[in-house]
Amino acid sequence: MSSTQVRIAVDAMGGDYAPTEAVAGAIRAKAELGVEVLLVGDPEKIRTSTQPKLLRDIEIVPAEGTVEMDEEPLKALKRKPDASINVAMNLVKKGRADGMMSAGHSGAAMAAALLRLGRIKGIDRPAIGALFPTVIANKPVLILDVGANVDCRPKYLEQFAAMGSLYSQHVLGNDRPRVGLLNIGEEKSKGNEVAIQVHKTLAEQSTINFVGNAEGRDVLSGDFEVIVCDGFTGNILLKFAEAVGESVLQILREELPQGVAGKVGCALLKGNLQRIKQRIDQAEHGGGLLLGVAGVAVISHGSSKSDAIFNAIRLAKDAVDKQVVDRIKGQYQKVAATATATVTVTATATKGE
Repeated sequence: MSSTQVRIAVDAMGGDYAPTEAVAGAIRAKAELGVEVLLVGDPEKIRTSTQPKLLRDIEIVPAEGTVEMDEEPLKALKRKPDASINVAMNLVKKGRADGMMSAGHSGAAMAAALLRLGRIKGIDRPAIGALFPTVIANKPVLILDVGANVDCRPKYLEQFAAMGSLYSQHVLGNDRPRVGLLNIGEEKSKGNEVAIQVHKTLAEQSTINFVGNAEGRDVLSGDFEVIVCDGFTGNILLKFAEAVGESVLQILREELPQGVAGKVGCALLKGNLQRIKQRIDQAEHGGGLLLGVAGVAVISHGSSKSDAIFNAIRLAKDAVDKQVVDRIKGQYQKVAATATATVTVTATATKGE
């Protein structure tokens, strides 16, 4: 990179409200976060989505087409090499961008990341990590996976725990993050065969602060900093949490007094209401970071508006600033080195016999 300023490629054509909301979120991110943004997509549509003066210092990278929601990701990516998600991911691969974000087809984003960036050596399956609010202010919990892997082998979940722990420690500032395994009960004997095996393995690892199973009621308790699960369960949990946040906000709107008294009350409670929204609105967290690929990629919800786009760019910037990818690479290089040393010692001892 020619500049120390973080540069994020934004898939301006991805999402239900593209490019208008993606462009608005990117412009705000440039102004408030001090990042450079590369808007990837149809130049004409991007330019007509906002005031020309707001795009004066922003580079637009041309792309042709998008991967539609009803398309099979891998086939569409190969058929559309110049689609915005492909172009944005290539910018990261070529070093023109430090990271990227997209609110488009999540399956296509996952496939593009694997094809363009590749997996970190030692990671079998990348996971999407999403931040959920908890009852403790400014103490979110990281849930992974929330949609990348419907079915998981035990080693996948073990790797999710390791990556999540590193992210929680270095990005969220938790010195020794408490890691839990989402399950149907607290006892180590509960759950299916995969859960029982993963519990046993994580409990034996010294590098992870595994504190046991987490039930559904524990997710928002603040008792865990990281919770691991398969992508099928995690995605249901994510969508449920989004619905709960929206429902609570709607209930607040309906139950606040109407008329003059309501206006006065709302004015007095404005700060409190804003903080409530920030804590429970999923848009405040921006999206999910794809952990395990050799580059920074953030996947945002398809219905993301400018606030969510802004926060997704912030999430990508934080991952770049805190060197999340390099830290995961370093961790698995140590694991590989330890395994190699063990094999060498064992082979030498056997030969000596």
